[in-house]
Formats: sequence, structure tokens, C-alpha cells
Amino acid sequence: MSKQAMREEAERMIREAMEKKTVVVKEGNTRIEAVCGKCGAPNRVQAARGETRVKFACKNCGHKQETL
Repeated sequence: MSKQAMREEAERMIREAMEKKTVVVKEGNTRIEAVCGKCGAPNRVQAARGETRVKFACKNCGHKQETL
């Protein structure tokens, strides 16, 4: 099966599931991968729907900052 055929099959199955209403699509929180500006440690921050900048404290050094 070619990639194009697999893509078309997946799209068809999604369309059928949406028509049957068996699949519910919900919008939830966003996870942002932020890097600490002080120590450079990676941090995962949860952002509510519609928010672009979230305040957080670094998990390693505790530096308080805001995501970009």
C-alpha cells in the first residue's frame, strides 16, 4: 500500500467516524516546552486555551519567568 493510499484510507475512516458521531473532538490545555533563561533547563508548562504567555518557575533553579 502506497503512502498516498494509506493517507486517503485514514482520511476516509476519520470522515466516517465524524459522521457517526462516535469521535468527540475537544480543545484542551496546551503544553509548552520552555527553556529556563537562567540555567537553561528544559521545563514543561501547561497553558490554558487561548493563552500565549504563561508565568512559571524553573524546576531546577526556581527562577520565576514567563514563556514566549
